[in-house]
Amino acid sequence: MLSEKMLELGTNRSVIRDLFEFGRKRKAEIGEDKVFDFSLGNPSVPAPACVKEAAMDLLENEDEILLHGYTSAQGDAGLREAIAAYINGQHGTTLTADSLYITVGAAASLSISLKALAEEGDEFITFAPFFPEYRVFVENTGSKFVTVDCDRRDFQIDEKAFEAAVTEHTKGIILNSPNNPSGVVITEEGIQNVCRILEEKQREYGHPIFLISDEPYRELVYGDVKVPYLMNYYDNTLVCYSYSKSLSLPGERIGYIAVSDRAVEWRKIYAAICGAGRALGYVCAPSLFQQVVKRCQGQVADVSVYKKNRDILLKALTEYGYHCVKPDGAFYLFVEALEEDAGAFSERAKEFELLLVPADSFGAPGFVRISYCVSTEQIENSLPAFRALARAYGK
Repeated sequence: MLSEKMLELGTNRSVIRDLFEFGRKRKAEIGEDKVFDFSLGNPSVPAPACVKEAAMDLLENEDEILLHGYTSAQGDAGLREAIAAYINGQHGTTLTADSLYITVGAAASLSISLKALAEEGDEFITFAPFFPEYRVFVENTGSKFVTVDCDRRDFQIDEKAFEAAVTEHTKGIILNSPNNPSGVVITEEGIQNVCRILEEKQREYGHPIFLISDEPYRELVYGDVKVPYLMNYYDNTLVCYSYSKSLSLPGERIGYIAVSDRAVEWRKIYAAICGAGRALGYVCAPSLFQQVVKRCQGQVADVSVYKKNRDILLKALTEYGYHCVKPDGAFYLFVEALEEDAGAFSERAKEFELLLVPADSFGAPGFVRISYCVSTEQIENSLPAFRALARAYGK
């Protein structure tokens, strides 16, 4: 009667969402300020002023029928031109409006891209740790999901492990930097090694292998860290982007796919992107926010708040005896659980009102993810609980 696969997905929610819902109930029981919820990657920093200014001006001065009506299926041409111009100015590329497809956030960008590329028997590779929904997106195309473990010392890419994973069935790889859940930024050398291997494998197997760059956290980096723009390193690249983090607009669901104009038969790839959007029902992203982000190109929410939170949390947890992977980007701290079973550790943390996401579904057993995109006050108030949890394990 029903799709068993879809029933399974709908019945068994992600561990992140389960923790978030547990937190909501717990806050209602004992008070908002007594529960330290680090489950969801939901930006706590307000959107930059340009977002409200643009929205208000559009609502007050633009024709309402046009403002709330359909755009072209692939998105407003003016927005696509603006994005192409911005990317070209930042990265020296030569994209045009016809390289861009506007989407309902990064999840839609990835789903559409995979649907456009996937054929029977294909495999897609990603690097662990990874965002768990990658598995859902890939397997929904009928393709095989393949993971490659990163070096656990720093979560940079293990070149030899990656090379061994690429086969004649590999259609593409998904690379996420800055990374969710680790916050690690893949080095330029690491990117160059990945691209070299892909070039070699393309020649060996005689078919394109695509690099899908998932980068909603591109602007969320600290210090002088460089995030390489992958189109400049590898021709067969698709960039999946979302304004959810850079503009603090996760609930507005607005992003894009950019297809490199140096990719093999890139116009056909773009046509397949349009076809996949149509097949999946992802046409005409929210019209109002297409116009808002058109006016906010290059603007970013106040990342300094996240850096402050990171620094406080990283320093304190290290002092308490936790082993943490230092994040150079995003707003996650990846921490080794204080026992082998990260799920059990997460349950133990609940006794101290700490909601920490076990990373088994991220492909990294033994770790938990802490989303520090919360108020600095919550970070500071949670420190005694983290200390008490460490002491419970003899730290």
